Amino acid sequence: MKLLLDQNLSFRILPKIVDLYPHSAHVKDHALDRRDDEAIWRFAQEHQFVIVSKDADFYQRSLLRGAPPKFVYLRVGNCATQDIVTLLRGEHPTIEEFAASPAEAVLIFS
Repeated sequence: MKLLLDQNLSFRILPKIVDLYPHSAHVKDHALDRRDDEAIWRFAQEHQFVIVSKDADFYQRSLLRGAPPKFVYLRVGNCATQDIVTLLRGEHPTIEEFAASPAEAVLIFS
């Protein structure tokens, strides 16, 4: 399972989670940081990424379209980058189970 971090999350998260989420990327790594949500959605779908974002627009898109791609919605408000790292590391088993489940499209952390 590989994560695609949206532009509202710091690229500095990646080096701190890559041991648990190999081949993960930030939208910036694929020149998607200035693209719209639809382009990010299609890229994640084509390349088997799980999108991770604080963006409610991805949540709405997931509700309407389902998966793929799967979406991890971080409803955590303003918080430090380290808090996101701690969440993604601590919830790795839950995220892994979610990614493997054919029935689920959205996972919400609040």
